[in-house]
Amino acid sequence: QVQLVESGGGLVQAGGSLRLSCAASISIATMGWYRQAPGKQRELVASITRSGSTNYADSLKGRFTISRDNAKNTVYLQMNSLKPEDTAVYYCNAKDYRYDVWGQGTQVTVSS
Repeated sequence: QVQLVESGGGLVQAGGSLRLSCAASISIATMGWYRQAPGKQRELVASITRSGSTNYADSLKGRFTISRDNAKNTVYLQMNSLKPEDTAVYYCNAKDYRYDVWGQGTQVTVSS
């Protein structure tokens, strides 16, 4: 069973930055971040493959950057120029042909 451990959420003022981390217990092909705001559906933020190919939500390109350290089985999400509308629970996801696993979620709150 794959386990994901997330960290890095919190409260930040608009315009600030946060970095989220998610460590997986094993190496897994694709890791990513999703978010879910109150009353909204969960949506993709960004994902990255083991080879470094990335996929971003169009609306977040330029402000958010996803990266990973394969040696640590860890994915990062650098979030800059945060806006109140970025407030959500952010979930780490890890998937390949064997697994599709979610983290417990970490709250990001951006105050205006």
